[in-house]
Amino acid sequence: MPRTRHSVPAPTTIGIHSPRLKAARQLGKRAFRERNRSFLAEGPQAVREALREPGVLIELFVTSQGAGRHPDLTAQAASRGIAVHEVSGEVMAELAQTITPQGLLGVCRFVDVPLSELTAAAPERSLRMVTVLANVRDPGNAGTVLRTSDAAGADGVIFAAASVDPYNSKCVRSSAGSLFHLPVVAGAPLAAAIGGLRAAGLQVLAADGSASRILGAPDGPDLTRPTAWIFGNEAWGLPADLLALADDVVAVPIYGQAESLNLAAAAAVCLYASARQLRGCG
Repeated sequence: MPRTRHSVPAPTTIGIHSPRLKAARQLGKRAFRERNRSFLAEGPQAVREALREPGVLIELFVTSQGAGRHPDLTAQAASRGIAVHEVSGEVMAELAQTITPQGLLGVCRFVDVPLSELTAAAPERSLRMVTVLANVRDPGNAGTVLRTSDAAGADGVIFAAASVDPYNSKCVRSSAGSLFHLPVVAGAPLAAAIGGLRAAGLQVLAADGSASRILGAPDGPDLTRPTAWIFGNEAWGLPADLLALADDVVAVPIYGQAESLNLAAAAAVCLYASARQLRGCG
């Protein structure tokens, strides 16, 4: 007998006054994200990575052009029973946070994990490198550090203290899908995070441009050890009370005349220095 071919449901068209659209629009505000435990993921890369995690993508808004450019993503979502709504370009522009939306925007469930879940992973798979963001306010920087942490092979990223919401739309976009790749802890008190990481066997290094210890110097820190890196605020770095929580404070060397590196660049240097040593590539 010939097999029955199951067709993929076509997207439903919704207008500007749709309750579904209103609910999605509200997710631009942190209070509504936290209340609903959901956020917006904009663009094909974010939607693709969200689809790889079962149960994360719960709704998808597409324009006709977006569906035409990425029929695989639209079909994959529909085949899983995820509601796919077709909207006009004007509606998408209102929903999206970019100047030129790419025609796909997903509503996703929160993916963060408790601090205890990250640190409890140590007996099963030893933690080797973790990124801690302390009072990092700029969402673009935070998302870029998350993406860099993923690329460098970190085991998790902690958004500690008063750091930006990891589900801020700009942070999600800047992470380029990495938000869905590794454990993320949101809102943990810094002291508790440091205590948990140290108990899991990690040394704690704080990156600070004024430190006397220099990354990569003969007397610099031993990066062959599992390490948690603390990165501070873009403007004022890490205050003395937070520096005191670290086992050591390290500066990235400046060989030219630049005053300093920005947060994302400094984090990339530190994380890749650790990654190389941990993998025996020193």
